[in-house]
Amino acid sequence: MKELLQAIVTELVDDKDAISITVDEPNEEGIVVYHLHVAPDDMGRVIGKQGRIAKAIRTVMRAGASRINQKIMVEID
Repeated sequence: MKELLQAIVTELVDDKDAISITVDEPNEEGIVVYHLHVAPDDMGRVIGKQGRIAKAIRTVMRAGASRINQKIMVEID
């Protein structure tokens, strides 16, 4: 799942070296949280107008996680 998120975000940003993804252990509800960090200049590209791109990223990640019976959440920091 981390590789999927990396692949999606890499195509959106200019500074590919600034991409950082950290993964938390599953919480009590079994949800794994992925924290995405990008360069401040690329934050707008990842979030998109009115959060549309961020919402699409979260939707794709949730769909991929459901195929392997996982629950995930993506936070963009």
